[in-house]
Amino acid sequence: MTILIYLITFVILALAVFYILGYGYLFNGISKTYLRGKMSANIDDGKFFSANLIATKAPVPWEKAPEYNKKELPKHIADDLILSDTASFIVIKDGKMLHEQYWKGYHALSTTNSFSMAKAVTVMLLGKALEEGKIASIDDKFSDYFEEFKSKEFAEHLTLKDLARMESGLDWDEDYKNPFLPNAKAYYGRSLMKATFSRKFKSRPGERFEYQSGSTQLLGFAVRKAVGKPLASYLSEKFWIPLGMEQNATWSTDESGMEKTYCCIHSNARDFAKLGQLFLDNGKAGDQQLLNPDFMDLMKTPTQHSEEIYGMGFWINNDNQVKHYYFLGLQGQYIIMVPEHKMVIVRTGSYNNLPKTDRGRPDQVKFLVNETVKFFSGNQ
Repeated sequence: MTILIYLITFVILALAVFYILGYGYLFNGISKTYLRGKMSANIDDGKFFSANLIATKAPVPWEKAPEYNKKELPKHIADDLILSDTASFIVIKDGKMLHEQYWKGYHALSTTNSFSMAKAVTVMLLGKALEEGKIASIDDKFSDYFEEFKSKEFAEHLTLKDLARMESGLDWDEDYKNPFLPNAKAYYGRSLMKATFSRKFKSRPGERFEYQSGSTQLLGFAVRKAVGKPLASYLSEKFWIPLGMEQNATWSTDESGMEKTYCCIHSNARDFAKLGQLFLDNGKAGDQQLLNPDFMDLMKTPTQHSEEIYGMGFWINNDNQVKHYYFLGLQGQYIIMVPEHKMVIVRTGSYNNLPKTDRGRPDQVKFLVNETVKFFSGNQ
């Protein structure tokens, strides 16, 4: 009995120490991963988090090409998708659905986690807020929105463009596996403001590229303050409804209702594809201009500090024979735009060991672009 009392006391003290040190979010993480048979965040975890609704009103289904699903994927493409635990694979050509396939019980209405594809969506909302005059300039200082950053070393120079380009100088280790680092605290914690506003800055903004979820989360705070409403509502009004998305989506939030703007839009592959098509159509949906083409050009223009691989929210590959740019999320969530071939490729799934040997860009993206274009262009 004495041993049991000591054990209980030890556990209580250990829990207290974890909470005092700011690691209480770990228990939330454990309950949403290990206790549910998962080893980390996963594409189906949206139902375990609070979320804001991204509503649609008048769904417009994809028009199917005459050749829709008439060609079976060649073995080398199918094997790559199956071995990487793919959930969905969609090919849009000339604005029509050409190929659509699902695995592992997923289907056309399955909603999965965008992970960091949401970063590009957050930048789109920045662009819309600029267009509407809710934000005066992309060179606005972040401290104009949150005065406490004026007293932080380096942060007084931080602009919205720095955040969009991943050139903030923020002290943020982009590690997805270590539960004691910032990404886990932002993902499982109660307050995104505490997770991000508590971080220091290690260098002057605008001088160095470093991909960081914290930068996009800060950008999200500024955009939300500027538009004066939940970003899920703004996304619904400005893009989801005008694009005729087939389903409502959700955007995971912290306990205050703030969207995780670096992550976590839960939608289906068909609707993700419509975001890609918007860029191939220069920001137009029917007769509506939803996003300024000049701002879109900024998003897909590679920056010097990133060594020409990142723009604003988008990863870019202009050194491949088939040039492309794309939304990218953890575990292989892709919305890929291939302008030369008027093609959008969407892949969702759970690729936990995703190789990134192409200067930080996933090997699978280039493979899917090259092989999909070759197959569906009849150049095999």
